[in-house]
Amino acid sequence: MTIHVMAQKKIVQTAGRTQLGEFAPEFAHLNDDILFGEVWSRNDLLSLRDRSLVTLTSLISQGMTDSSLTYHLQEAKKNGITRTEISEIITHIAFYAGWPKAWAAFRLAKEVWTEVSNTEDAKTRFQQEMIFPIGEPNTAYARYFKGNSYMARISSEQVPIANVTFEPGCRNNWHIHRATKGGGQMLVGVAGRGWYQEAGKPAQEILPGTVIHIPANVKHWHGAAADNWFAHLAFEVSGEDTSNEWLEPVSDDEYNGVNNKSH
Repeated sequence: MTIHVMAQKKIVQTAGRTQLGEFAPEFAHLNDDILFGEVWSRNDLLSLRDRSLVTLTSLISQGMTDSSLTYHLQEAKKNGITRTEISEIITHIAFYAGWPKAWAAFRLAKEVWTEVSNTEDAKTRFQQEMIFPIGEPNTAYARYFKGNSYMARISSEQVPIANVTFEPGCRNNWHIHRATKGGGQMLVGVAGRGWYQEAGKPAQEILPGTVIHIPANVKHWHGAAADNWFAHLAFEVSGEDTSNEWLEPVSDDEYNGVNNKSH
């Protein structure tokens, strides 16, 4: 998992055409293609998480507590805003936008974040197991992961190092660290239990202290065990003409086969 900044995916929105396509086609076009297809999809200055924060503040300040706020609360959750953070965000807005507006927003937010409370509690407990931070949602690479992952940059000098955390069952796609000379990656388990597998070889269990050396140009994947949170440090190995080639997802059959053999 070579650490490079990648463009966030373009948002595809169809609500305008679905609900107003015949009645107001131009409005539907502006909503789907311009607002979401261009404005929300721009990532040169603001991330999706930042745009969610701005949008929520605007809607709550106006007292908008209809389906549009519910939608943007749901998107904010997808964009990495946690239950604890949304509580603090709305509390802060209350002092500027008004107490009744905050109460109304809390009613909707509580419904949107209810189902993630157990996950957040488990994440908090896992953070206490290791000295490195879990970091922020790994949105830049989300398309290459099954499940939720998080990344914290530990060092960007000399040897780039990141702490990557996987929720139970999360794994990245098969991928290859390409290089004409040198290159590859090294993983060091720091907490929880996970797996590393090279194509055509048995999977290797990763526990705290386990060191995995990944040669360049070798197809592989890594991630958490099905019933455990997992975190590893990822060290980039310098080389020439290095790049990442992301491939197909690890199928459920492949992944379940690895986990079943461990029991």
